[in-house]
Amino acid sequence: MFIDRAVIEVRSGKGGDGAIAFRREKYIAKGGPAGGNGGRGASVILRANSKINTLFNFRHSKAFIGADGEKGGIKNQYGRHSDDVYVDVPIGTVVYEEEGHKFLGDLLEEGQLLKVAKGGRGGRGNTCFKSSTNRVPRIAENGEPGESKRLILELKLLADVGLVGFPSVGKSSLLSVVSSAKPEIADYPFTTIIPNLGVVYTKDKRSFVLADLPGLIEGAHLGKGLGLQFLRHIERCRVIAHVVDMSNTGRDPVEDYKVINEELKEYGFGLEKRPMVVVASKMDEEGSLENLKRFEKATKVKCLPISSLTDEGIDQLVYKLADLVEQTPPFPLYDAQSEELDTKIYTLPEEEKEFEIKHPELHTWVITGDKIVKFYRMTNITTDEGMMVLLTKLRKLKIDDILEEMGAQDGDSVILDDFSFEFVK
Repeated sequence: MFIDRAVIEVRSGKGGDGAIAFRREKYIAKGGPAGGNGGRGASVILRANSKINTLFNFRHSKAFIGADGEKGGIKNQYGRHSDDVYVDVPIGTVVYEEEGHKFLGDLLEEGQLLKVAKGGRGGRGNTCFKSSTNRVPRIAENGEPGESKRLILELKLLADVGLVGFPSVGKSSLLSVVSSAKPEIADYPFTTIIPNLGVVYTKDKRSFVLADLPGLIEGAHLGKGLGLQFLRHIERCRVIAHVVDMSNTGRDPVEDYKVINEELKEYGFGLEKRPMVVVASKMDEEGSLENLKRFEKATKVKCLPISSLTDEGIDQLVYKLADLVEQTPPFPLYDAQSEELDTKIYTLPEEEKEFEIKHPELHTWVITGDKIVKFYRMTNITTDEGMMVLLTKLRKLKIDDILEEMGAQDGDSVILDDFSFEFVK
């Protein structure tokens, strides 16, 4: 089964906690701190694999979870790093974060790696906190938390030429004639419900990949028919072969041509700017020559007439497509909304606030923010010294002063992640 879109969850491992320990050896008095650092948590990494051609495996495997790093030990023993989790995906997979649809990467080459969830670093043991003023530190760090994300995987086929057109205009027949692909061919619309790929070889030993894409209809860019589901596979094509039916089937080839071009333009990604070859199909049928003449007069477009039944014009079409593929560089998939596809605009991101204070209900205040929450989670507050580190940080950020300005009263609850304390003026 061809599956070209999947949503998965990835969770990297938490770093191992640093240890609080001291040397206890005979004849060595007050041996000093000896707590080791924690190990790194496992990252989750996507890997492009040419042996996979669909996202079918992700229909059931929805979550990929990395192991936590090992805790630090006594005698300055470091915790073991956890092995990274590798997830194989087809070449041509584009990865987004589900939240905000943020682009993460595009896997285009065999073996290419994309780290989608970074493992947390291990916490430092108390040996790292030894100083001239604190010879016996009783403080250590917890491991850095891992990352948790929901990802959208989209497979966009790596084809050089894409066949587009209305249903039943002869795209599948053309693919079967010029390559070894065996798409389903029948005399009813939408016989092609999945993209089909074929490798085309010319007589002068050139080759290119040709994709037969499911038939488009008016409104495809809005989700009508099968168009929106499979238009994504045209995005990578360097050349578009627009197949127009010239037989007397009751359809108007001029109107069909205009509708498909409008759909490509509305979809975006600069599809209307790509080299296009207009292929006049079914030229073996009665009345096709008259329709071709009328079409070229109305559109001012020169067509390549072919017949998949008699092989008329097939060689000329293959050579024309091969020439265009050689002359046309790959088109970028992104920055497609800009006027010029090769223009990049760099903006300086706003500095992230270290914390925010919210007042969800009476007598309750909540401190939020990725930075402060991460600092809290990595602070070992099971010892008096660790608790002092946290309180010193809150005092340095002037949390008490801000709460008082916001109207906090004695006895109000202040919450930071899963830690709470009473506010005192």
